[in-house]
Amino acid sequence: MNSALDTLHPYPFEKLAALLAGIAPPTGLAPLNISIGEPQHPVAPALRQTLAQALDGISRYPTTRGQTDLRQAMAGWLCRRFGLGQVDPETQVLPVNGTREALFSIAQAVLNPSPGEPPPLVAMPNPFYQIYEGATLMAGGKPLYVNATPANGLLPDYERLAPELLDRVELLYLCSPSNPTGAVFSLERLQALIRLADRHDFVIASDECYSEIWYDQPPPGLLEAAWRMGRTGFERCLVFHSLSKRSNMPGARTGFVAGDAALLAGYFKLRTYTGCATPPFIQAAAVAAWQDESHVEDNRRQYREKLADAEAILAPVLPVNRPQAGFYLWLEVPGDGEAFTRALYADHGVTVLPGAYLGRDHGAGNPGNPYVRVALVAPPDVNREAMKRLARCARDMK
Repeated sequence: MNSALDTLHPYPFEKLAALLAGIAPPTGLAPLNISIGEPQHPVAPALRQTLAQALDGISRYPTTRGQTDLRQAMAGWLCRRFGLGQVDPETQVLPVNGTREALFSIAQAVLNPSPGEPPPLVAMPNPFYQIYEGATLMAGGKPLYVNATPANGLLPDYERLAPELLDRVELLYLCSPSNPTGAVFSLERLQALIRLADRHDFVIASDECYSEIWYDQPPPGLLEAAWRMGRTGFERCLVFHSLSKRSNMPGARTGFVAGDAALLAGYFKLRTYTGCATPPFIQAAAVAAWQDESHVEDNRRQYREKLADAEAILAPVLPVNRPQAGFYLWLEVPGDGEAFTRALYADHGVTVLPGAYLGRDHGAGNPGNPYVRVALVAPPDVNREAMKRLARCARDMK
């Protein structure tokens, strides 16, 4: 077996299961799980109908590059959403089976470890989506964790890394809007990162799968930042988008990578070997989804209402960092995240995720320790009840 497998950490939900093992939630209370970021809003009927009508496509092998109309729909959406003058659907867009597999496999294409040399560094936020770390380790790289704390606006301050470290970085993972903090990089900071990539010769992989769940204003994107700098080729820049959160279609496993054509050409070569091609009937539904905004606007409305409920219920007892985007609350809780999670489940039957399970202690403490991550994905009445129980637990532990 590949020895790199031994370097992988248990996934957060494995740790959560171990933490809660042997604890019986209170009888008479329905258990509520708000730990997992799985959208529960209904899929728009028109998208379900489109998929069903395309099921004849199950008899055909899909191609790695995907159907032309799908790439055109993706490129068109990017241009409309981020104000881009042009995105070439032939060279600058590549369909993928959800951003998770693409964020993992891109490291295999980008990193170039050399025998006898220190492993290439991959910069990533801390706390983070654990796929970034696993991808790095399996590709022969070394994670460079950059803490996201209240002192830096809950965003990693990549610009403050030492130049000698940045010279060893080959790939930088960006998550904006952030999972788990909900913080967003400004256009100016995205442009600063592009200039940093130029100086130190690394690729930016921007995970933007939460970009369409926003509360006050739409978050900027990496390609938007590049375009406004006059970089119409999007050199060194790749963005990852998905229909999982935007259109409540996580089971379809469909998204895309877009940006630097030269990087995508190499990545395409890798993908022809991995067999990760999107089934034709899912491509048909994806075309319809990328061309429609009405269901996305309704999706945002539902999340806004649930966020308002959560803030009204929790703010009197807990500090609530209002997310700029995404559907998570990153809550600082009494005690630490693990202790609060156990008490919340044992006494109130609600499951959340300890923040420490999304972070690493690399010498300065685990920045996730004081927090829990709460997903606002349940129906409104369930979400409201979960927030009430969470607030009661916080009062009990103060």
